[in-house]
Amino acid sequence: MKPPHEHPAGTSPLLVLISTGPQKYREYLLASISTRYRIHLVNTTEPSWESPYLVGSTVVPTTDLEHVSAAAAAVAAREPVHGVLSWDEARVHQAAAVAAELGLPTTDADAVWRCRDKHQTRAALAAADLPQPGFALVGGVAEALAAADRIGYPVVVKPRAAAASYGVSLVRSAEAMTACFDFADEATVPHMPDYDQAVLVEEYLDGPEVSVDSVIVDGKVRPLFVGHKRTGFPPYFEETGHTVSHDDPLLADPEFLDVLQDVHTALGFTTGWTHTELKLSPSGAAKVIEVNARLGGDLIPYLGRLASGIDPGLVAAAVACGREPDLTADRNLVGAVRFLYVEHDDTVIDRVEFDASALPPQIDRTVVLAAPGDVVSPPPRGLLTGRVALATAVAPTAAECETALDAAAAALRIVERAADGRAGGGAS
Repeated sequence: MKPPHEHPAGTSPLLVLISTGPQKYREYLLASISTRYRIHLVNTTEPSWESPYLVGSTVVPTTDLEHVSAAAAAVAAREPVHGVLSWDEARVHQAAAVAAELGLPTTDADAVWRCRDKHQTRAALAAADLPQPGFALVGGVAEALAAADRIGYPVVVKPRAAAASYGVSLVRSAEAMTACFDFADEATVPHMPDYDQAVLVEEYLDGPEVSVDSVIVDGKVRPLFVGHKRTGFPPYFEETGHTVSHDDPLLADPEFLDVLQDVHTALGFTTGWTHTELKLSPSGAAKVIEVNARLGGDLIPYLGRLASGIDPGLVAAAVACGREPDLTADRNLVGAVRFLYVEHDDTVIDRVEFDASALPPQIDRTVVLAAPGDVVSPPPRGLLTGRVALATAVAPTAAECETALDAAAAALRIVERAADGRAGGGAS
């Protein structure tokens, strides 16, 4: 166990954080939380970039509940712990269980698992007669084909428990089912059982997809950020960008808000943060795709902060510690992110950079994701792993954000490494 950094005991609440996720996608949360909370990190590796934000850390051999629970108990034996938090899909269940063991605010761990296991989500929503696509749980290609015949093509084939749209495919025919089934069947995240039936076949809903990041206190859902998702590289659902507007009309739509509340009630989710994904029909009616028991990924909460001034890290930490979150907005803007890719499979990276002189003032930040020597491919080979850079923008309108992101994409320079190790041809 690493000793805490120097910090006067009791000056701010102590928060146990389980895992952090990638720096370039999650550091903004630690940076905010550390301004008002003392953070003790439990992870499988020694802290590196996280260190400036921590007062202590514990390295565990795995993030199985047994190890995480023992680590948190050891911290609590030294001084009071005020909250337990995780935004890592593979660790949210452990965080809920540990919080319950310590008598801290949390949603029941069974309800968190109900979100992680998408079949349990579907079953709970079906029991409450809530709007969602038709679905079937299957264990093999023959079952998947039979389910697709019942539901009607096209269908979505997805893993029962994964994340970030990995393993999800749009299947338009029986001929395409085998390859897509295997892709879904083999996709998973850590700490999930080896299910005999690990794949869901679902009705395809043809409409825009939105995500809602909400904070839940005493069972009441308070939606904060609505993200409009862009996907690409069909038949897969690679997430290529998101746009968040503070004055999104869905945040004032009574029917939409009722669905959101009823879904959380059906799942038994009472305390914490969720990222809910829904499809909208032409009439605007919403059907639930999934509910994740964590802050949204892909910088969506960060975009919400750009658009509204509401700080997602501080809100999530406050709820985890039983404090009233500050949901005061101080601006009414739009935030957007776009992910950028190479053009060809097996591109060997020499360097990736942006021409700063070509970036408009609406660009908030540019981030290079690929390192020299990396071999990257666009989807489908590079699903999730093919991103080489991202850019975020903030402006009064979504159109202005898109124009700025177009400029950022044009300003991207990808220099490929030639076979002799020297910088070769470039792509932009």
